[in-house]
Amino acid sequence: MGCCTGRCTLIFLCTLQLLAALERQVFDFLGYQWAPILANFLHIIIVILGLFGTIQYRPRYIVVYAIWTAIWVTWNIFIICFYLEVGGLSKDSELLTFNISRHQSWWSENGPGCVRKEASMSGIKGLDNHSYISVIGCALEYRYIEVMHSSFQILIALVGFVYACYVVSVFTEEEDSFDFIGGFDPFPLYHVNEKPTNLLFKQTYLLISPAGFSGMEGMNK
Repeated sequence: MGCCTGRCTLIFLCTLQLLAALERQVFDFLGYQWAPILANFLHIIIVILGLFGTIQYRPRYIVVYAIWTAIWVTWNIFIICFYLEVGGLSKDSELLTFNISRHQSWWSENGPGCVRKEASMSGIKGLDNHSYISVIGCALEYRYIEVMHSSFQILIALVGFVYACYVVSVFTEEEDSFDFIGGFDPFPLYHVNEKPTNLLFKQTYLLISPAGFSGMEGMNK
């Protein structure tokens, strides 16, 4: 397959997905978002597997990648619904942190234009030495940043799924045509090895036959 084919396009898409997943993984680590961290980790492994299968002509690996892209699209749709609070979901819940911390997205305090302020709460009983953190001046709310991240992931995954199916079909057709030509047929090898065997059999037959014995006696005389 040439350089400007679906195979090269799929290699480019897998590379782009890998870079986007690594970028997202960094910010999810900074925000202690444990559920997205695990999902990103699996996504990175499957994308690497799909990239390897595309480079090494392994259709089975590409099929696994194609199946995962469908799951990845579903996961990112859930993330969009979570931050947009669709269907009773709340962006302020601890669902993405497995209820082990109250951390939110890293972008909630570090988005474009955001100013982070801490106000002492020493006047409130039981909250001495604690601070209230407020974020003001954000040019874009953090949930929309997360939605854009997920939307970009969905777009790449859908295009990758289409090209993965195309590349698998091309690989399958090439393997079928190669089998039809006889690339994996051991029958020609059998014919090649058959001639020396027949020659050896004929020589043995001549030695064992009476004519062969008479010829050997004449040579001894």
